[in-house]
Amino acid sequence: MVSKNQIKLITSLQLKKYRNEHQLFFAEGVKVIQELLESNFVLEQLFVTETLFEQVGISQKTLITEPDMKRISALSSPSSCLAIFKIPKPVKIETKGLIVALDDIRDPGNLGTIIRLCDWFGVRQLVCSTETVDIYNPKVIQATMGSIKRVNVNYVDLNAFISESTQAVFGTFMDGKNVYNEKLPKEAVLVFGNEANGISSALEKLIKNRIAIPRFGEIQQTESLNVATATAIFLSEFRRS
Repeated sequence: MVSKNQIKLITSLQLKKYRNEHQLFFAEGVKVIQELLESNFVLEQLFVTETLFEQVGISQKTLITEPDMKRISALSSPSSCLAIFKIPKPVKIETKGLIVALDDIRDPGNLGTIIRLCDWFGVRQLVCSTETVDIYNPKVIQATMGSIKRVNVNYVDLNAFISESTQAVFGTFMDGKNVYNEKLPKEAVLVFGNEANGISSALEKLIKNRIAIPRFGEIQQTESLNVATATAIFLSEFRRS
């Protein structure tokens, strides 16, 4: 069974403050947990409602009831498993290849999906502004579907990172050049902005290459694309080039 102290700890990990304090995060779902178990992430404790993950020793695995799983889960429809992992120490930023940079992305689902897209398109390095949602937010972890183990994510002073970059920097803007007409390099930094406000004005001043996805609809009244959707299109174009 799961103890009151364990319930208190797990539910507290939904908040960044306590994740930082305990240096722990949790993941839910068989696929996500399996991916993390096969990576360098260190398991602290695993909770299951049925026989799963035979590779995990009995000292680290606790069989609990479905009502208890509902008490500790962050999902509206709880899975059959929840695992607590240690937050690893940051890995040095890889300043080569194609790098994705995120300026103040707030939606956990968007960040998790962008991490999956980086994994799909072979982008190993993702840099985030300090205002961007925490990668260890349970909703982010869920949305990555395990891709978190193959993408290096760092939180930095994004203005300083961009100003010091030796690579070409491309910013995504509504009034940028048509991405389908541009010759895109294999190595670059590709910047995406906040869901509501786009790239900040301070960061915008540091970006020389402005690119956009053109609208093809006849009426053209759509305000913008979802940032994760836009990321998929831009990464596809960079890889195609």
